[in-house]
Amino acid sequence: MNKQAFSLIELMIVVAIIAFLATISVPQYLKYQAKARQAEVAVNLASLHTAMQAYFIEHGSYTNVLNGEGGIGWKPEGYSGGGKNENFYYTYGFNFSGAQEGTHYFTGKLETSKDSLGQGTAENGHFIVKAAGDVYGKGKADVWTMDESRKLVHEVDGLE
Repeated sequence: MNKQAFSLIELMIVVAIIAFLATISVPQYLKYQAKARQAEVAVNLASLHTAMQAYFIEHGSYTNVLNGEGGIGWKPEGYSGGGKNENFYYTYGFNFSGAQEGTHYFTGKLETSKDSLGQGTAENGHFIVKAAGDVYGKGKADVWTMDESRKLVHEVDGLE
């Protein structure tokens, strides 16, 4: 009778190899995932910029109201009230005293606080709108800005 099976040592070697490969690949996967989320930022801020420009052409000034009465009529695709159930990751908009969710800013799936946006502005012929996301969940937000000239700036790199 010829029994063929793996020995315990052979199985342990295979497990060790798999663990080693996982140790190498998981951090790379997380970086790749974070970069994909940053691509969302560029698309949404460009869309927001276009809406701001359309509002400026019509009214002669910019506003910090993104959605609702007197606003530019912009919100992230599929917005449903903010938080974990959203289709987008970052928080977008303006942060100032009295800013309201769904009107001045929109909280994404990462649930990054509006305070991470810092101060955005919308005055007469100038605006700076922001996006922030705590991509790794470690309390350090990845912050992006876009102004009226469509200049996209990576203000704080939260991926380091």
